[in-house]
Amino acid sequence: MKFPSTVARSSSQFVFIALLLLILLAIHITQGQAELDITTVVTAIVSPDNSIAHNLVRYVRLPRATIGIIAGAALGMAGVLLQTVTRNPLASPATLGINAGAYLAVTAAAIATPALLAQSPMIVALGGGLLAAMLVYGIAASVQVTPIRLTLAGVAVSLVLASFTALLQLFYENEIAGLFFWGAGSLVQTDWSGTVYAAPRVLVAAITAMLMAKSLDVLLLGDEMARSLGQRIQLTRFSATLVGIVLAAVAVSVVGPIGFIGLVAPHLGRLMGCRQHRLLLPIAALWGAVVLVGADVVAQIVTGNLSELPAGSVTALIGAPFLIWLVRTSKSMESGTTGERSLGDKSSHRLPYPVLLSVAILLLLCALVAGFFLGGTLVNWQQLLSGNSTPLSQRVLLHLRLPRLLVAVLAGASLAVSGLLLQGVVRNPLAGPEIIGITSGAGFGAVFVLVLLPNAPIEAVPVAAFIGAFAAFGCVYLAAWRGGISPARLALVGIAVSAFCSAGINLLVAIAKLRVAQALVWLVGSTYARSWDELWRLLAFPLILLPLAWLVARWLDLMALGEDLPRTLGLPLQKARAISVAIAVALAAAAVSTVGTVSFVGLLAPHAARLLVGCRHRQLVPIAAILGAILVTVADIIGRIALAPREIPSGLVTAMIGTPYFLWLLWSNTNRTYGNVTALASPQLNQEQD
Repeated sequence: MKFPSTVARSSSQFVFIALLLLILLAIHITQGQAELDITTVVTAIVSPDNSIAHNLVRYVRLPRATIGIIAGAALGMAGVLLQTVTRNPLASPATLGINAGAYLAVTAAAIATPALLAQSPMIVALGGGLLAAMLVYGIAASVQVTPIRLTLAGVAVSLVLASFTALLQLFYENEIAGLFFWGAGSLVQTDWSGTVYAAPRVLVAAITAMLMAKSLDVLLLGDEMARSLGQRIQLTRFSATLVGIVLAAVAVSVVGPIGFIGLVAPHLGRLMGCRQHRLLLPIAALWGAVVLVGADVVAQIVTGNLSELPAGSVTALIGAPFLIWLVRTSKSMESGTTGERSLGDKSSHRLPYPVLLSVAILLLLCALVAGFFLGGTLVNWQQLLSGNSTPLSQRVLLHLRLPRLLVAVLAGASLAVSGLLLQGVVRNPLAGPEIIGITSGAGFGAVFVLVLLPNAPIEAVPVAAFIGAFAAFGCVYLAAWRGGISPARLALVGIAVSAFCSAGINLLVAIAKLRVAQALVWLVGSTYARSWDELWRLLAFPLILLPLAWLVARWLDLMALGEDLPRTLGLPLQKARAISVAIAVALAAAAVSTVGTVSFVGLLAPHAARLLVGCRHRQLVPIAAILGAILVTVADIIGRIALAPREIPSGLVTAMIGTPYFLWLLWSNTNRTYGNVTALASPQLNQEQD
């Protein structure tokens, strides 16, 4: 008797979602710059003529709605497959780096081989997405795959790939002029070619996924049980992963990288009671179509006749709160980790700390001297010291190079120590200002002023960035609070808020039609044209906060011991976390408000410092600050001279310098621990997933 009731319930669910989709389609097709009534739409479908309204419906509105259904369904099913294979409720094409890899591949192909991209966009997107997924899974799986570890690895790899995409966008703006809007996720279609291309491929992949439904159900029972039932688990996982990536690649190739559909749709299906994949896959496909078409409806309502808003921005605005809700309601995100030895403890080949500190200071001084004299205008240092240099040389050195170099030093030191504090609090080496939401919040604040307050004084931009950074992290902290702060919840909520702020930036850029190059230069971070005024505004923060960071460093040593032991040693854990995080946010906000969203400094400098001096944070703070200063200073020098007279933004140079080291670090650290940072997943979570 249970089977008929299950069938009846499933049928009613399908009918409900289908009706919801039909209502959204009716709204979607009738809205736009030229509003049409439903009678005109029906007539255009049933008995068309050559009128403008009928052609608009048949060749613009209907293809757009159809591609929304196809792409949404593909992303919904891809999310189900990836979540099942990884046993990770947070898995999706976006969180596993697939979207970022596909976007980078399409961007590179548009520059290098546009003919290949025109003929086989799915192959290009599939290749990029597959390589990104392999990289993420390889990094996370070297020891033990846990949901949070996999998610953080995916976000970190996405940051790396996004940096290279931004570099290509900046230097090949004309060649890829149309990709910026597409890269935010857009359903805009001018004919049926996208539908004709995507529909058969999605259909084949969907049928393949449905044929695997029973094997996927068995896979959820655990590896040992699946093997005992004759399941070839490696083949099933590989096949399901490949089908999921194919579905995501097809969607990316026609509508761009759209996030959160693959995360939200499967959970909506599970909330309706669907557990078996023969029901979950089609339900998730329908929900994916509903969410994507609904997002496009909202996008057109928000912008009206002003401009076109990418649907991907709206899905992020919807999906980020959903991720926060998912993290807050999941019992598996509670703290419950035990402390382990910090990264770097086992090294026995370190120089004495005073020697290391002296060498680091010497290297920073060398970088400053090199940056002072190298550039488009060559200056003889002997003439400068003797007072015989020309007025032009003096102006270049004292009013252009020196302040920007000092800004680079202070910003690099601030970002590095901010990352060090955040990694200590979250107990994860992938934590940093980029992942905790600080840089995205600052970027949103700055772009908000640039777009909506164009007549505001230039000083308003860093002020807005500072406010945006604090506001974003305030949201992160409040959303992550649940009788205390769990490091895992803090990191995952930070990811959600970062996505929300990034979507807001895309929305502002789309509404105001801000020049892409202008937006990108600030958003990737640059020390270009920083003057003494910016230096004086920045100076107070590191002068006050860096010593405070050194004072609270002892707390971070205790936090690495876990949740219970620090309390028994007398540490007020929640208060210590709040103070440490406040210092970190203030440092990052001050730096980002001055030089923009320079990436990787807060991730890389603390790691390099640990490899050099070990895990004692009072030793780490000075070394990390100096290494961060060196990194940004060297990036400034390379950016000035590599393609002179054209400059490369410092943020892109830090990404290019840091990417090889970062990837090696992710790979090599899989056999080490940092206060339980390699897993950062509670025992409850591992038990639940297993």
